[in-house]
Amino acid sequence: MLSYLIICLVAIIVSALTLFSGFGLGTLLMPAFALFFPLPVAIAATAVVHLANNIFKAILVGKKADWHVVLRFALPGAAAAILGAWLLTLLSGIPAAFAYSIGTNKYEIDIINLVIGSLIIIFAFLDILPRLQKLSFERKYLPLGGVLSGFFGGLSGIQGALRSAFLIKAGLNKDAFIGTGTVSAVIVDIARLLVYGISFYTLKFATIPKETYGLIGAAIIAAFAGSFIGARLVKKVTLRTIQIIVGAMLILVGFGMVSGLL
Repeated sequence: MLSYLIICLVAIIVSALTLFSGFGLGTLLMPAFALFFPLPVAIAATAVVHLANNIFKAILVGKKADWHVVLRFALPGAAAAILGAWLLTLLSGIPAAFAYSIGTNKYEIDIINLVIGSLIIIFAFLDILPRLQKLSFERKYLPLGGVLSGFFGGLSGIQGALRSAFLIKAGLNKDAFIGTGTVSAVIVDIARLLVYGISFYTLKFATIPKETYGLIGAAIIAAFAGSFIGARLVKKVTLRTIQIIVGAMLILVGFGMVSGLL
């Protein structure tokens, strides 16, 4: 029951805010899933919720997307997402690299936790440090931005910060920025889910905890509700305080994963 409460609460709140801010649903939802499931399962579950929510958002705001920007950004991103997701499946099969003890408790540090935990810390700093928060790139770097955000989206489920940094300088108005980011996210999510699906098929779906499916369904409904609330009620929202709080929490989660405590 605690897992449903935490994951649904995260999904509805962050989904409502991310519609206008670009503040990623996956950035916070993935660590929430990872508290209850193995990391590869958490990343794949996040991708399912992320895709379903982005399709819903695309229905709401996708008509404003700039398709020239989408093609230059999302197609390279989709190819890179496949590579990142494939690398995730490789890392998930590597045994623990380090082990240590504190008192009578023994902790193991898996390569995949080390990599994803480090990425969480890096992307958290992108959200909370003022200088990094204003990071942006010129329009000519859109394909590169697609590759970087897609790759890290496939590998870790976290891509919103980089996507926003590259799209913010694409000369888009507010509606086009939201629509273009949403459509691009849908394309990348579909690409990485193809790899996750093949991976889980080869590992046999029986190895996935059955509770995962119920949580994914609940998170999707909560995320839909959040997007609907965001589209109807939230016209202008200041996210600075929220970003600092969430960023600090993500850093703690990242260090927990890197250290083997989580």
